Amino acid sequence: MGLLDDKVVLVNGGSQGVGAAVARAAVRAGAAVAVTGRRAEPGEALVAELTAAGGTAVFVRADLADAEQARDSVARTVAVYGRVDCLVNSAGLTDRGTLLDTTPELFDRHIAINLRAPFFAMQAAVADMTGRGAPGTVVNVITSSAHGGQPFLAPYVAAKAGLIGLTRNAAHAHRFDRVRINGLNIGWTATEGEDATQRAFHGAGDDWRDQAAARLPMGRLGQPDEIADFVVFLLSDRSGVVTGSVIDWDQNVLGALD
Repeated sequence: MGLLDDKVVLVNGGSQGVGAAVARAAVRAGAAVAVTGRRAEPGEALVAELTAAGGTAVFVRADLADAEQARDSVARTVAVYGRVDCLVNSAGLTDRGTLLDTTPELFDRHIAINLRAPFFAMQAAVADMTGRGAPGTVVNVITSSAHGGQPFLAPYVAAKAGLIGLTRNAAHAHRFDRVRINGLNIGWTATEGEDATQRAFHGAGDDWRDQAAARLPMGRLGQPDEIADFVVFLLSDRSGVVTGSVIDWDQNVLGALD
């Protein structure tokens, strides 16, 4: 039996990167999956891949910067499958900005995607779970940068640090509903989005991954499929009673100094 047999999993921001890896891992674990994204082409291609392999998956087009569409991603999943058992918030905006050059517009985009969207997706998903009197699980994909981060990540850090507080607050509020809510502070990860960010904001060339890996303790970047397996574990009953935990999934020991 798979860890997520007979579970319905909604992966917001699931059409590429870590989200797509979570969708693949969830299907392998036995779940029926809904994935959201702004662009139809990658989302529909992922669903075609999953269904061709024998899985059950649908694509829900949604711009999560719109709170109503974040909520509606849950309603549309319920319309297809009848319920939502598990929610993964993996969408993220990483556009650069420092304290001194971040505009109100950039700040608001970070809040909208990195904090407000998870809030209202959780609101709708937990309402479905509690309305049915059923247990459920939520995993918020956060970032190790939420502990402070680099100067050029000021609005990103502000929003993701807020998501840490939200994760713990919601977990506490719904622990007696048997809804478990946890977070994962992921470190530097090799994704399509990170590749685009490195090229757009840091002038990186084709060898940026190799250069980055050489500076890291384990000699490589984190991989989306590794994170996905951890997320599936947290979604599953095998993670037991754990709730309100925000786990540092990183190869640097945060807070330690040489």
